[in-house]
Amino acid sequence: MDEITTILDSTRPVSDIISDLKEKSVDVPEWSKSLKDYDPSRHKIVTDKFSRKDKIKSDGRVEPASRIHLGLEKLLVKRITEFAFAIPVSSTVHCDHLIQAYKGAGPDIATATETNREVYDFLRDVSSRFGIGFWKPGAGIIHQVVLENYAFPGGMMVGTDSHTPNAGGLGMVAIGVGGADAVDVMTGMEWELKMPKLIGVHLTGSLNGWASPKDVILKLAGILTVKGGTNAIIEYFGEGTASLSATGKATICNMGAEVGATTSLFPYDDRMAVYLKATGRESVAEMAGKVANDLRADAEVVANPSAFYDRVIEINLSELEPYINGPFTPDAATPISEFAEKVLVNGYPRKMEVGLIGSCTNSSYQDLSRAASIARQVAEKHLAVAAPLIVNPGSEQIRATAERDGMIDAFQKIGATIMANACGPCIGQWKRHTDDPVRKNSIVTSFNRNFAKRADGNPNTHAFVASPELVLALTIAGDLCFNPLKDTLINQEGEKVKLSVPEGDELPSAGFTQGNPGYLAPAGAQVEIKVNPESQRLQLLAPFPAWDGKDFTDMPLLIKAQGKCTTDHISMAGPWLRFRGHLENISDNMLMGAVNAFNGETNKVWNRLTNTYESVSGAAKQYKAQGIGSMVVAEENYGEGSSREHAAMEPRFLNVKVILAKSFARIHETNLKKQGMLAVTFIDKADYDKIQEHDLITVSGLADFAPGRNLTVTLHHEDGTQDRFEVQHTYNEQQIGWFRAGSALNAR
Repeated sequence: MDEITTILDSTRPVSDIISDLKEKSVDVPEWSKSLKDYDPSRHKIVTDKFSRKDKIKSDGRVEPASRIHLGLEKLLVKRITEFAFAIPVSSTVHCDHLIQAYKGAGPDIATATETNREVYDFLRDVSSRFGIGFWKPGAGIIHQVVLENYAFPGGMMVGTDSHTPNAGGLGMVAIGVGGADAVDVMTGMEWELKMPKLIGVHLTGSLNGWASPKDVILKLAGILTVKGGTNAIIEYFGEGTASLSATGKATICNMGAEVGATTSLFPYDDRMAVYLKATGRESVAEMAGKVANDLRADAEVVANPSAFYDRVIEINLSELEPYINGPFTPDAATPISEFAEKVLVNGYPRKMEVGLIGSCTNSSYQDLSRAASIARQVAEKHLAVAAPLIVNPGSEQIRATAERDGMIDAFQKIGATIMANACGPCIGQWKRHTDDPVRKNSIVTSFNRNFAKRADGNPNTHAFVASPELVLALTIAGDLCFNPLKDTLINQEGEKVKLSVPEGDELPSAGFTQGNPGYLAPAGAQVEIKVNPESQRLQLLAPFPAWDGKDFTDMPLLIKAQGKCTTDHISMAGPWLRFRGHLENISDNMLMGAVNAFNGETNKVWNRLTNTYESVSGAAKQYKAQGIGSMVVAEENYGEGSSREHAAMEPRFLNVKVILAKSFARIHETNLKKQGMLAVTFIDKADYDKIQEHDLITVSGLADFAPGRNLTVTLHHEDGTQDRFEVQHTYNEQQIGWFRAGSALNAR
């Protein structure tokens, strides 16, 4: 890489760079075939720091310009990556989703290894054959593993999970995408993203007491709501950023997904350098230090942020209270001083029944260290623990180091179950024992997402999100109305005692220990990739059919979804995750969690073929068998949450032609486009109310489908009347090509 860095030295003429690349056997195409003029004046932020003295023209001449051509930059990056890594893009696969949290790490991993063997073997063999790094089950959750091993300041990365921006804690532009987008990147193709807006979050002061980095994003979620960051980058700036650890910054960036942000980013600082060195990346820290000024906001941006950001939000860390968010949505933000009243007024189940800490969001050494300091107070102050505790370490490195330093023991002494280094309860992989699977109850987690039924499948589990240390305090108390900042507990001697402020180390003084990392480097072996045609877990994909060139006419309404409809509602996780490699089987869960606007029930829609109410997938299958396409109508932020590709693939597979919503979440809208679906939005959101249960719906204007040109929806009501209105879309020419071809994959 040093050689590559020398080649790309920004002080050298572009012509020399090209010559060196050719000498290194890097194929440099004819620039005239790929370059487009680049006008920096179109950018909102233009500073001298981005300037170059030279610019290449198609005939090879070099002349002054404000900046190198964007097309050339893209091609240079692509070719350099190919040269440096011998594959188009360095990629890894992580097995963190299919490990059920039940008895504990040892038996749970053993069970997962056996029950998911064909899936793990498939992923291992594909990874080895195509030059992809493979992390075994139990190695850790992708975001924590990436932070420990791969993330670096100034880098760019995509990942097939909405919480990929976790790497922003190290100053990396990390973006969550759908599977089809990831394939584009992995194969070296161009990846497309709508130009985001910029939200600047100005942090002042420093955290103290019970306040933690988690509380920064919990407060921000309340300000922005679950869609306030859609198509925006959240950039943190100000003196307060330097007071946060790298892993604390990662927590904040991780949960930016809950406000819909494209990504979140912190400026490079000494805390990042310390973390890089602690995780064995001294050389990266050294390189970052040399260009530190290019890895943080310019002075003029900090001095006058409103001139550079589309929105500026002020948060004083010194005044920040701990927050508890929920239930059922991560943006229901409440400071701890007001939470008890909220519980009582809203009639939430006051008893706190389970505390869960860890996950990709809050399982750093600092997180577990501060939580363990609370756990140790149980013995010190002769307290009892009112609720069970579950701990999900984020990686084997974190688990092994926490065990060595006594933190795991501290948790186990208060009755905690240490689960596998995996996603577990956060994604519905929690085999919870309860006396009634639908009983109203409350749990508190340090996870990032708390949609209904997500953790344990119970629609009445009120899941709240807080920092690990606050989760521990509430677990000890067993009472949602307990405020550790001011309330006392009665110990075993009948004395009133108050929990001390949590304390913990940012990093281990003795360094990290790896434990059993579980990494397999790609061998490049040309192994045969086998899929049993009778398998219930894996199924080879068949291409989706191309558009037939006609308008979509007289489609039955499959479902008019009411209220929140996340990817969990569209393609439920939990036990369904075992079918992620089998599109036909997993499609049985399609939209089973969505609320039918006409009856207020889930998974119960009117089937015009039978004139009865049936499951959503059941009705869709019957329509498909008759060659009938159907349509889904939804409200705001449709597809919020996980990047789950199946939420787009399942409707496509079951012949749903159109999704009409008031608005879409970013990742899901792109996923729909990639799969050849038609995703459109209401111009007048009141038109949502015009759609009736027995309507036949026509979408016209597809022959003239073009960027910026509206389509027309006609509702044919059962009584013979009609309603007609226009709908809008965000498709560009390339995306329209995907629609016409039947999917992006078909268009390649």
